[in-house]
This record gives sequence, structure tokens and C-alpha cells, in this order.
Amino acid sequence: MTGIRLFTAPTSGPDDTNSLNTLLDEGFSPADVLAVVGKTEGNGCVNDFSRTLAAATWEPHLDEDAITVFSGGTEGVLAPHVNLLVADASGDARHDRGVVAAVGTTPAIPPSDVGRLGQMEAVRDTVADLVDDLGITPADVHLVLVKCPLLTSTDIAELRSQGMEPASDDTYESMARSRAASSLGIALSLGEMDVETAHSALDGRRAAWSNRASASAGAELDSCHVLVLGESTHASNPLRALHTEMTDAYDLDSLLDAAATVARAGGRIRQLFIKAEADPSGTIRGLRHTMLTDSDINATRHARAAVGALAAAVKGDAMVYVSGGAEHQGRPGGGSVTVVYEVDPPSADDADPTREGTLP
Repeated sequence: MTGIRLFTAPTSGPDDTNSLNTLLDEGFSPADVLAVVGKTEGNGCVNDFSRTLAAATWEPHLDEDAITVFSGGTEGVLAPHVNLLVADASGDARHDRGVVAAVGTTPAIPPSDVGRLGQMEAVRDTVADLVDDLGITPADVHLVLVKCPLLTSTDIAELRSQGMEPASDDTYESMARSRAASSLGIALSLGEMDVETAHSALDGRRAAWSNRASASAGAELDSCHVLVLGESTHASNPLRALHTEMTDAYDLDSLLDAAATVARAGGRIRQLFIKAEADPSGTIRGLRHTMLTDSDINATRHARAAVGALAAAVKGDAMVYVSGGAEHQGRPGGGSVTVVYEVDPPSADDADPTREGTLP
């Protein structure tokens, strides 16, 4: 059982690892880091090498079992930053539960499996193993964060030279396919949909989703990095989590409801993990949007900027993790939301109204 501490720090660039000094000041070492989850200031698309630079800079500092998840794109008010999830076994007996986390990596995903059944099953199995390792149930999980591969032009050409067709012949679309396969694998592992529904969704239907899945794709890896975060009564720390969803790109009410739940618990928001996308219908609340028809700026960039402003306003600062492209991560046009917050030690007669941690 791995209780955690969460440290969030701004970065001056993708290669900034100065937050490691904070760890040392707090009595931790880089070997205690389970995951580095960050936002970098690239374009968030296929050729976003800010993610590659960040991963290449951070990984030599970390234990071989730790993972990195870097999401490109800090459009609008979003601030480049890193979140360090650090293993902390010390505990605090004043708390009767706390947030726990486990990380893992799937086997390498062959290009022929990217966006397909093989990737979905690899993520499903890895998530299931991590949930089991934590000794919690799927109902205790509030976030599964996955960084997955995409198809490069070289991958596509090589597959065709072998007589195989890729899941997509467009590298940008391959990011969406990869995110979809990963998200469906998460949903399967958490029991949020059955196999038949997942297979149908993998073929492009958007009628099923997970409010606890967050997947982003990049060229900097060939496997899927997986983080499972949940609550357990076998841990004792001041962190708590809840999950919900935004129903569309300006569903501020959902974020305010989550913030109100945190406030009723006497808590303080530490981080928001949010997925965002341009509504595939081309409209939001009956009005046409142009995110999908803008030839200058990718739709994922529009969505991150719009949702990032709402998230920053609710949290009170712009170091929020908002990731574009929400295929099966919340309902179409919306996105999954996980809030990690901190509470004070309870008094003997305190009742916690967020014990189940799920908003309606």
C-alpha cells in the first residue's frame, strides 16, 4: 500500500527539474518519486518535442519503475508545471484514510496494435494489476492516467511495407485512436462497460465513456505509462480525491459543484486533472463552434485553452492539468474531471460528506 504526497511546481521550461530541490527540503529523494505528471509548452500535437525533452530530462533522475506523463499544450492561461507524486509510507494517524497510487508500464505496443484491440487489452490488464497491487477495489479509484504512443509517418510506411494497414494513415488522428483504445481499456478494467460495448466503441461509436480515464498520446514512448490513483482506509494522509465530469467545454457548474464538495469537507484543492475536447457534433448548447474547422489551430488546442481558463479560475492558479482530446474520457464534448484535495485532521465527531468521493 503506497500512500503519497503531492508536490506541484511551476517550470521555466520542459527541461526544468528544480522541483527536485523541494523534495530534498521535505526529506524525500528522487527515488521516492512514483510519477512526474506535467504540462509542457509545446503544441500538444504529433511534433510536440517539448514532451520528449521533458521525459528525457526527468527520467534519468528517477527510479526505473517510476513513470513520466507529459501533456503538451499550455494555451491560454495554462501554466507549465510538474506534479510529483511521491511515495510516503510515514502516514498520519490522525487520518483514517488517504490517497494511494501505483504506477506501471504496459509491454511495448506494436504499431499494428496502436488504437486497436491489442492496446486496449494491454491497458486493461495493467490497470487491473495496479488496482490489485493497491489492495483497493475499482470503486475506490478516482483517476487512471495513461500516456500512450502514436503512429509516426515511419510507423505507417513500415506497416504498409509489411502488407498491414494502420489504425489510421493520419498521424494526428492516430493520437485520438490511441487515446480511445487506452480509455476503453481503463473503462473495462474498472467495470464501467462490458466487452461488447468496448469493442463497439473501439470502432468509433462514442456512446460509452469513463469519468475516471485520462489518456494522452505522444511520440516519446512506445508503451503506455499508467498511473492509478484512489483512496484507501489502509493509508493515512490528508489527501482526498473525487471524480466527476464536465458535460461540455463551458460546464463551469460541474467544477463549482466539485469545489463546493471540497469546501464542505473543509478541504483545499491541490490539483485538477481534466480532459477537454471540441464537441464532435460541431455545436455546444445549440450554438455552432469552429474548433473542428479551424485550419490554423488544432481543435485540441482550442479546447485546452477554453477549459483551462475555467479550471484555473476554480483552483485559483493556472497550474492545472488540462489535457486535450477526450475520446471516451467523459461524454462527447465534455471530459472527465478528478479533483485531488487536502483536508485538516478530523476532530473526533467530524463527519466527512465526501466519503464516497463521487459527485452526481
